[in-house]
This record gives sequence, C-alpha cells and structure tokens, in this order.
Amino acid sequence: MKLAIFDLDNTLIAGDSDYLWGKFLIQKGAVDPAFFEAENDRFYANYKNGTLNIMEYQRFSLKPLTQYPMQTLLDWHQEFMQTMIEPIYLQKAQDLVNQHKANGDTLLIITATNSFVTRPIGLRYGIDHLIGTDPEIINHCFTGEVSGTPSFQDGKVIRLNDWLEEHPFDLKDAYFYSDSRNDLPLLEAVGNPTVVDGDDVLKTIAKERNWPSISLRN
Repeated sequence: MKLAIFDLDNTLIAGDSDYLWGKFLIQKGAVDPAFFEAENDRFYANYKNGTLNIMEYQRFSLKPLTQYPMQTLLDWHQEFMQTMIEPIYLQKAQDLVNQHKANGDTLLIITATNSFVTRPIGLRYGIDHLIGTDPEIINHCFTGEVSGTPSFQDGKVIRLNDWLEEHPFDLKDAYFYSDSRNDLPLLEAVGNPTVVDGDDVLKTIAKERNWPSISLRN
C-alpha cells in the first residue's frame, strides 16, 4: 500500500477554494465588499507569485468565521459547495483518485486552505484524510487564529511528518500531485512527484527534473 497525496486548489479542482470562499462571503453580504475583495485579490496574487505571508493571510481569511454562529457557517458552506465548488469539480481528477483507490493506495489531501473550507471538498472526491491549515476553535467558536503550523510551503512537509507518526508510509514510494511552486518542498520530498496544470515556474522545474506533468482539466 502506498500513499497518494493531492494538493487541492487548482489541482483537484479548477480554481482556488480559499479565494472563492472569499467571493462567496462577498455575495452573501457577510463582509465589507470593497475592502474584502481588494485584500482577497492581493493575497491571491501574492500566493500565485510565491510571496504570500501565510499568517497575515490566515488572520484575514479566518476573521469572518468569528463573526457568525457555527450553524450559519455550516449552512453557508453547503450553499458554497453547490454554487462555487460543483462547477469546478473535475471528473479527470476523480478518475485519478479512483485509480489510486483501485490500486489500494491511501489518499490524503494537503492544502494551505483552512480545513473548514476544504474538508467537505475532500469528501466530495471520496478522500477522508485531509491536512489543511487548522483554524483555532474554542467553545465551538472560531477565534480567528491558526492552531499549529499552517500547511503551506515547508509547513506542508512539517504537517505531513506529524501525520506520518500515526500513519507509517515511506515517502520514497509516495505520490504527490500539485500545480504550485509553493509546493516544491513537498514535491521534492516524495518519490513520485507529478505536476498538474502547473504554474509557469513549476512547469519549468518539472521539465528540468524530468517530472511528469499532466492536466486534469476537462
């Protein structure tokens, strides 16, 4: 049995769930539209060019979760899944997931996006194991802070190593699929890195290192 690891945003789905959650909150009137959209766009641009300050971004993105009851947020998330995620669900990604399942592999999503937003998306693909940036929750309420290490860049490797303490797999046999230059540390840590619809930097690196480069877009 081997470990198959997937990035989520722009890998399994044809978009960025964190960015789209921000768009959804704007549509719901849950945040100040002009300020939130400008900051959401700024942070997303920083993510794509590899300069994101992850803690600054997480405090920005988690703040709205502190302002509404948990049940309201859960209800909104169901709507978010239907209106924002289903349109960017990728059947080719599902086929790849199913192929690994048929091979008897254990499946894991590792994403920098917070686990509140991403866990239901992972379940949509039939993936039970997920490492996301964990929002701190006290008394069933979000505090707006991060619990532990954000699963971003080198943090993905740190969080994976913590997970491996309870799920012993050899990373030399593991697969990891990602689109982003931010995931280079984890791509370098596994025996079977694959670039999926990669950004320009990652496509160049894949070519230099003879890594497989594929597309899952319909």
